[in-house]
Amino acid sequence: MPLTTAKTAEVVTAHARGPADTGSPEVQVALLTTRINELTPHFKTHAKDHHGRRGLLKMVNARKRLLSYLREKNADRYTALIAKLGLRK
Repeated sequence: MPLTTAKTAEVVTAHARGPADTGSPEVQVALLTTRINELTPHFKTHAKDHHGRRGLLKMVNARKRLLSYLREKNADRYTALIAKLGLRK
């Protein structure tokens, strides 16, 4: 299920580095995290939805790649994003 336009705009404004920023790794990771968090309860009730689970795993791996890229390029932005999103306990 895709995010609503209002929810997407809210996430983008919360994590954007500038006024027109929609493509930075921070924004992309935040959008993926939001989608992952919304999909996770679906799999608690629909345990046999393997096709949907494949999409979830693709999103998790995309987020992992973006975080890896961000960690290599700028460690300070990486740690700030991890703390803000509550990832990596």
